Amino acid sequence: MAAATQKSVFLRGLRDGSPFLLVAVPFAALFGVSAMEAGLSLGQAMGFSVLVIAGASQFAALQMIVDNAGIALTLLAALAVNLRMAMYSASLVPYLGAAPMWKRAVAAYLMFDQSYVASLARYEADPGMSLASRASYFFGVATAIAPAWVISTWAGAVLGARIPPEAALDFALPITFIAMLGPMLRTLAHVAAAAVSVVVALALAGLPSGAGLLIAAGCAMVAGVLVEERLT
Repeated sequence: MAAATQKSVFLRGLRDGSPFLLVAVPFAALFGVSAMEAGLSLGQAMGFSVLVIAGASQFAALQMIVDNAGIALTLLAALAVNLRMAMYSASLVPYLGAAPMWKRAVAAYLMFDQSYVASLARYEADPGMSLASRASYFFGVATAIAPAWVISTWAGAVLGARIPPEAALDFALPITFIAMLGPMLRTLAHVAAAAVSVVVALALAGLPSGAGLLIAAGCAMVAGVLVEERLT
């Protein structure tokens, strides 16, 4: 009975993660195209997507490679853009922190925006979920996206110039974040944090290596805390 229950939870996560394919697939294909145009081999492009599984940081690192930046600066750029994953991990500790080490390790590898947002929304909507069910749901969401990300990167790298510009693959990233974050703006503190992040990110858009995004994230957190404290 327990196994059947975990299977159903996993399948529910798989189902809830499937709509993200509408944006994950073209975004991964765009990375494949961009990687080949930047001079990477097919193996290097695939290694990026298999080892990193984080579109924004992959593009940041790729841009640094195109600009002939050193290894240290390339890694710093990728880490700066991906630093939000540390915040994601911290917020999931109350839900998955007691899971076995191997499950936490796999969850860390499969931690990306979609798996985090969908899982957190489910955990908050159903606080009675068991630890095993939370892990199963998380893995279900990730399983819907991770293989498609790798396959789409390969397709983009192989097809390359055959993908027409009219496909507008580069529009997938902003659409993804809007779709994920919009439903989460449930309080004034959330709205204030989002507004501050937008303003600061735009103001600091000229900073290199994703530094502007990192500063904007910090300012957004401070703004959210201040508004919440004022309201309470």
